[in-house]
Amino acid sequence: MTERTDLLLKKIQGCLYGGAIGDAMGAPAEWRMPDEIQARYGYITDLVEAWDEANTRGRGHGRYTDDSHMVQLLCQCYIEHGDHLDAHEFFRRLVPKMALEDRWVPERGRHMPLVERLFYPEKWLYNRWLANADPRNAGVGNMVNCGAAMYAAPVGIVNACDPMRAYAEAVDVFSAHQVSFGLEAAAVQATCVAEALKPDASIASIIDAALTVAKDGTADCIAAIADKASTLTDWREAIAPLRDVMREYDTSPDDAKTQRGNGSNDWTPSREHSIEEVPIALGFLIVTDGDFEGTIMGGTNYGRDNDSIAGMGGAIAGALHGIDALRPEWVEQINSANRIDLKPIAADMADLARALQAEQFAAAQDRQAAFDALGG
Repeated sequence: MTERTDLLLKKIQGCLYGGAIGDAMGAPAEWRMPDEIQARYGYITDLVEAWDEANTRGRGHGRYTDDSHMVQLLCQCYIEHGDHLDAHEFFRRLVPKMALEDRWVPERGRHMPLVERLFYPEKWLYNRWLANADPRNAGVGNMVNCGAAMYAAPVGIVNACDPMRAYAEAVDVFSAHQVSFGLEAAAVQATCVAEALKPDASIASIIDAALTVAKDGTADCIAAIADKASTLTDWREAIAPLRDVMREYDTSPDDAKTQRGNGSNDWTPSREHSIEEVPIALGFLIVTDGDFEGTIMGGTNYGRDNDSIAGMGGAIAGALHGIDALRPEWVEQINSANRIDLKPIAADMADLARALQAEQFAAAQDRQAAFDALGG
C-alpha cells in the first residue's frame, strides 16, 4: 500500500478508535452532572475506573458502551453488503445482527445479543422489525434522541470526502430508526465524518459542511453553539456556557437523569429543537481547535449523555487527524478491555470506500458521455 492510500486508512482508523475512546472515557460518568464528576474524579482526562471502584465489570477501565457496538455492527453491514445501504437493506441486515447474534459485551462480562443491552429507543428497531414495519418509516413513533447519531460514523466513512452524499444516505438509512431532529442529527454526524476524511479538512470546513446540510432547530442550534464556542479556548471553562446555549434547543431537562422519556419532551418531533450530543461535540471541537484529546475530555466532563458526546466528537476529530493523533496506550486499552481489534474493520471499510468511489466516478463519466451525446 502506498503512502498516498495510507492516509485514508489512518483517518478511518482514527475515526473508529477515536469514537470508541471517547465513548469509553465518558461511560463511567454517563448522566452525571459536571459537579458530580469533579467531586468523584476531578476532571476526567484518562480512561478512568468505574464510578463504583468495587465494580469489576460495568463501565470504566476502557470498556465502551452500546454506541461503539452499534458502530461496529453497521460497519459489518456495509462490508458484507459491499455497497451503499438504504433503509430496507439496513433494516434487513442490522436488526438480526443486534437481536440474534451473540457478541462480547464487556459491561456485562458475557456474550449476549446486543439488543439485551440497548436502551429502549434502540430496541425500537427490533420491535419494528418484528412488526414487519416499512423500513422507510419504521422510525416514526420512536423517542427522538441520539440513538441513530451515535452510530452514524460508518455512513460518513463509506461516503468519504462527499459530505452531501453522506447526508442523503444517512437520512435514508436512519429513517428506519429515527424521525425529526433525531434523524437530522444522525445525518449531520455522518456529514461531519465524511468532511473530516478529506485530506485538507479543517474545523471551519467541518462546521461549514454541517451548517450547509442541517435543517430547522438543528441548524440554529449548531450555529448558536459554534458562535459561543468561537469565543472560548479552554474546554473546562466551556462546559457551562455551552450548556447555557444548548438549553434553549434541548428537550431533555437539566435533571435529565430522573426526568427523561415521559418526564420530558423527548418523545415529541419538532422543527425547533435539537438533540444535545452533536452540537455539543462540535462545540468542543471548535473550543479545542480540533485537538482530539481536548474534544473528548470536554465532552466527557460536560456530563449528561457524555459518552455519546465524547464518542461523536472523538469520531470526527479522529477522522480529521488520523490514528497517529491517538495515544497508543488508549488504543491498546480499548482492544484489551473490549476484546476487539478495530484495524481489520477499518481496512475493510477503507477498501469499500475506495471501491464505491471508483464506481461513482465511472458512473459520472458514463453520465457525462450521455450528456455529450444529447448535445446542446
